[in-house]
Amino acid sequence: MDSQKKYPRHFSCEFFPPKTEAGAANLVTVQAQLERINPDFFSVTFGAGGSTRDKTMEAVVAIQRSGRQAAPHLSCVASTKDSIRKVLRSYQEQGVAKIVALRGDMPSGMLSAGEFRYANELVEFIRAETGDHFEIHVAAYPEVHPQAGNGEDDLINFKRKVDAGANAAITQYFYTAEAYFAFIDACEKQGIDLPIIPGIMPINNYTQLSRFSEMCGAEIPRWLRKRLEAFGDDRESIQALGIEVVSELCQRLLDHGAPGLHFYTMNQSAPTLRIFDNLHSD
Repeated sequence: MDSQKKYPRHFSCEFFPPKTEAGAANLVTVQAQLERINPDFFSVTFGAGGSTRDKTMEAVVAIQRSGRQAAPHLSCVASTKDSIRKVLRSYQEQGVAKIVALRGDMPSGMLSAGEFRYANELVEFIRAETGDHFEIHVAAYPEVHPQAGNGEDDLINFKRKVDAGANAAITQYFYTAEAYFAFIDACEKQGIDLPIIPGIMPINNYTQLSRFSEMCGAEIPRWLRKRLEAFGDDRESIQALGIEVVSELCQRLLDHGAPGLHFYTMNQSAPTLRIFDNLHSD
């Protein structure tokens, strides 16, 4: 199995927008530390209905001014075309050339999705408004989106985003390499031709990871869950096992042709750097 061998290899890191001055200062430090892996870009998340829009913009501007490329997330659910148009214009003015286009989650209490229902509609709108200015990344789900009826429906939805003009995809995190390989095979059979970059979540806090995984539908394999649970509150042992397991996962993905790795850093540098330092080149 040699998946995605034709694509150049890139690494990238994801941040969430800090809410405080201390958090912003920490992010500057974390970004500087992560420069060692020479990331292609730093992505910045975006809350449902634009709830963190201003903070996302602030983080994006700071990254751009540092000389690195920022890739802001842009979620469209509960948004209007006019509001998305204004955000796109602002990003263009800041020299942003990459966007992660997502549907996003419906804000609590809202009954209508607004003017966009699905991410492919957002991709189409970005292309219609800005042409080829942005390199558009979209989400992919090797273990199937939690709201999809089945894997076939999920693949059809993914292909809609690709056909709408996506340039690349970043996957939800996973801990079973076979899920990624099977997804790539399924995409190739559908004629889907773009780099699909594995999303990597370091294991730093098992309680937090378990909660995230329940919400987003990412599977923690039973064997891994049992080993992590056995450590109880022993954070050091949890982190050590996490580094070992995720490093092996990353190495296997790269050895079989994954076109890079996208690290969900949780605004920390140490776990990502330790994993990266464990990797060897082809």
